[in-house]
Amino acid sequence: MAEHFTDEEIWFVTGSQSLYGQEILDQVAEQSRALAERLDASADLPVAVRWKPVVTTSEAILDVLRDASSSPQCVGVITWMHTFSPAKMWIRGLSALQKPMLHLHTQFGVEIPWDTIDMDFMNLNQAAHGDREFGYIQTRLSVPRTTVAGHVGDPRTTARIGSWMRAALGAAELRSLRIARFGDNMRDVAVTEGDKVEAESHFGVSVNTYSVNDLAKAVYDVSDPEIDKLVQEYEDTYAVTEELRRGGERHASLREGARIELGLRHFLADGFGAFTTNFEDLGDLRQLPGLAVQRLMADGFGFGAEGDWKTSAMVRTVKTMGVGLPGGTSFMEDYTYDLTPGSERILGAHMLEVCPSIAGQTPSLEVHPLGIGNREDPVRLRFTAAPGSGVVLGICDMGSRFRLVANHVTVVEPSAPLPNLPVACAVWEPEPSWSTSTEAWLMAGGPHHTVLTTAVSPTTLDDFATITGTELLQIDQHTTPREFQREMRWNAVYHHIAAGL
Repeated sequence: MAEHFTDEEIWFVTGSQSLYGQEILDQVAEQSRALAERLDASADLPVAVRWKPVVTTSEAILDVLRDASSSPQCVGVITWMHTFSPAKMWIRGLSALQKPMLHLHTQFGVEIPWDTIDMDFMNLNQAAHGDREFGYIQTRLSVPRTTVAGHVGDPRTTARIGSWMRAALGAAELRSLRIARFGDNMRDVAVTEGDKVEAESHFGVSVNTYSVNDLAKAVYDVSDPEIDKLVQEYEDTYAVTEELRRGGERHASLREGARIELGLRHFLADGFGAFTTNFEDLGDLRQLPGLAVQRLMADGFGFGAEGDWKTSAMVRTVKTMGVGLPGGTSFMEDYTYDLTPGSERILGAHMLEVCPSIAGQTPSLEVHPLGIGNREDPVRLRFTAAPGSGVVLGICDMGSRFRLVANHVTVVEPSAPLPNLPVACAVWEPEPSWSTSTEAWLMAGGPHHTVLTTAVSPTTLDDFATITGTELLQIDQHTTPREFQREMRWNAVYHHIAAGL
């Protein structure tokens, strides 16, 4: 069995019928179990595959898919028609299924045994038309699903299934996610607003506000021995500047940053997976949380600045999808441009809160002035992001629906050193070009707060959008402004009609 990164599981459900006799059904069960075990052993799959007995009746199908929907461990279902399984038997079960589904079109063997093939072999190995019958009923019922065709021995197949599994994990995390908002969103800002009731209805995420001074109380309840231990961890982990080290003239600032981190951790331990802060509402906090936010994100928490709960939810979701993968995921903001003709680039950063999971080197722990918030100078980790392929993902509330916008990018080294930039940053080249990607992003109403990931692929994000029924606009090497605008218009018609069905 491969190493899995979660305790969840994916159920493997095989369809057949009683027409072929018990001997054939025994072979179907044996081979489908072997196929499920082969999938479970693949290093490409982050979730355990649990084989379920072959279903041959409408009642059995309904039972297993109802059980999948109610099981807290099951985050999705893989279906495969080993033989011909009359699709009317699947109507009630598919209508009851409340978990993501992947339709796997495969067969047990790779080659046709040309010299020995007979009708017994044909009766046993007929997924070629059994899955077509199943595909029809899914389309007829408008069942959202991902379809993958390929043999399980092909790495392309297992990679595709593993990608879908990650999307299913992200959707499951979002369905149970609790977000703590410390204060409201930044005053007069539009894109960080949103319908929290619709978010819980659509995604399952619960978003509630807590007083900043509730957090401040947790912060000032932290004991000195806890702070001593965490400060030592900082010194063992990062390149801490001399002024912040023990005996340094600004060591008290580091201790305050540690106190804020510990207080946040204590508060969030009550079942929260994500949170927001707002520099306009800091209550009794002495610093805007910077280091604390960065380290909590590195541990998998979602975060959004200025009360941006939607981006906070997506940071947590994408981090969940990327567990165990190389690369990282961070809260991000497009900040400024290098518009040198032919080598245009975007520099992304934020006031303080960029996750060190994307760092290209050991972060430096520093303290610098912050001209907003009216508080003490905050401590923060400073670094530049490691080069690699990535995606910049934004979520916005369009009133009638949520929209995801994803730009495929290449994270690159900065064109020159940044000795005076006091925050962590990432530099990237967007596809297909800076002008086209930016025009498309602006036409889509994409937000300025985003999620930058070098771990999760565009394919996984596409699967996530399918699973959650969310509009996704992808900006990639094939995008043109004209076609992108046309896609948005068609999407608007589709979602308007679908909402009324």
